[in-house]
Amino acid sequence: MDLILALKAIIMGLVEGFTEFLPISSTGHLIVAGSLIGFTGEIAKVFEIAIQAGAIFAVIWEYRKRIGGVLTGLGSDPKAQRLTINLIVAFIPAAVLGFAFSKAIKAHLFAPVPVALAFILGGIIIWVVERNGPQRERTARIQDVDDMTPVDAAKVGLAQCFALIPGTSRSGATIIGGMLLGLSRKAATEFSFFLAIPTLLAATVYSVIKERALLSAHDLPLFLVGGLAAFVSAFLCVRWLLRYISSHDFTVFAWYRIVFGIVILVTAHYQLVNWAE
Repeated sequence: MDLILALKAIIMGLVEGFTEFLPISSTGHLIVAGSLIGFTGEIAKVFEIAIQAGAIFAVIWEYRKRIGGVLTGLGSDPKAQRLTINLIVAFIPAAVLGFAFSKAIKAHLFAPVPVALAFILGGIIIWVVERNGPQRERTARIQDVDDMTPVDAAKVGLAQCFALIPGTSRSGATIIGGMLLGLSRKAATEFSFFLAIPTLLAATVYSVIKERALLSAHDLPLFLVGGLAAFVSAFLCVRWLLRYISSHDFTVFAWYRIVFGIVILVTAHYQLVNWAE
């Protein structure tokens, strides 16, 4: 494998891992990174989705004991059964809408202005929500993921549908949506992590199968390198985020999103980034 191409794959993997689970939209950052290093085209689009698998396995590894307990307790443990049902319920809305409208979304919303507006509007929403953060945390109806009901999960699943809009952020939609619906910051963040497993795995498998004609065995090392970089960076990010939310809110991400939205508009206006890719 070409060394320069391998370095590009590593950079893209690092960007994916560090941004996938933060409320800042990995898609927007991958577009910018790919444009800046010249990693674009049809194969690059499949690559960007496929390396999500590396980020997913980072979550699986971090929660391996919990996931193992759920799998072994499906037949007898009410908590394991409830979490499984909740994840299925939360997964369905975005899966259905994504399958039905993915072509229309790519055709009409993958453009600088819609993406920038999604970044900025998402930042404003996070800022508004976190203005009452301390009070919201004290009065949160659900302090732990195990306290969620299928109705709570369905609501978070509907919130995840907003992530179909490019620039919104899946993590942002589920975490902030969960907090608005009565989950504590910790419960919303952890459920967002768990929900990422079926959601991103499904998106990865669907994309690879759909675009299999573009792929060959020659591409496998590239995907493995990018996936490994995504795994390492996502693992570090998840560990950091769990520590961060124990004593901080998401306000800093709100301002980051607003600034990044402005960056999108500026880079698009001066044609510094090829947002058409």
